[in-house]
Amino acid sequence: MIKPKISIKNLSVVYPESGASGPVTAVESLSLDVTEGELVCLVGPSGCGKTTLLRVLAGLEQPTDGSAIINSYMYDQPAKAMVFQGAGIFPWMTVEQNVSYGLQMRGVARRERVSIAQRWLAEIGLEGFSQAYPDQLSGGMQQRVGLARAFAFDPEVLLMDEPFGALDAQTRLVLQQLLLQQWERDQKTVVFVTHSIEEALTLGDRVYVMSARPGRLIHEIVVPFTRPRDAIALRTDPRFSALFAKVWDVLRDEVERARVAESETLI
Repeated sequence: MIKPKISIKNLSVVYPESGASGPVTAVESLSLDVTEGELVCLVGPSGCGKTTLLRVLAGLEQPTDGSAIINSYMYDQPAKAMVFQGAGIFPWMTVEQNVSYGLQMRGVARRERVSIAQRWLAEIGLEGFSQAYPDQLSGGMQQRVGLARAFAFDPEVLLMDEPFGALDAQTRLVLQQLLLQQWERDQKTVVFVTHSIEEALTLGDRVYVMSARPGRLIHEIVVPFTRPRDAIALRTDPRFSALFAKVWDVLRDEVERARVAESETLI
């Protein structure tokens, strides 16, 4: 039996020092397997532990209980890279230096990493901005640089925490299509966190709905759309609207629970 690429078993994360309210359980008894080359999306209300789950997978948080393992099969490649909602690029570096930063940390020779960075800048349509600095770019361009850096690093697994959440609707669609194109070519294993049901259905092979805190997986939808996909055309498919309604039926009560819990905390 082939091991899943990502194996999460009975994962719980408790923050013991969370102010006057005492310990907070962010994630509780969560189990999930992701196969190699799969793109899995997580949707859920604010504060449900989506980001905590990604941070555990990235090694930035330690589980209180259970385990989260990325099984590495290609030992000459880094196992994972994380893309955040903000582009997370360094303001003191040029675009080219940002894209090649991970390669530099891996010890890749300068000529090779410049070549790789230039290739990815061409892929994302920013080849003319290689010597620009981030403050000279729009938010959408900065996010493209963040994506290019993650792909140039060539990890086995991409962990994406609402990477398009702060962008306008048009830019978001453009970057969804860019991600679809790159995924369909390279077929990285991706765990993608989003608040947008539409985005999850556009990108994912499977969509999981998380409960209000403490975060648990409460529903799974296998997305039926074939690949390659077009982020615009997909929204005209009648099945898309039906799936959107199905996810929202599950998510609506959890959003309300999260809202009530948040208001009670503020009182």
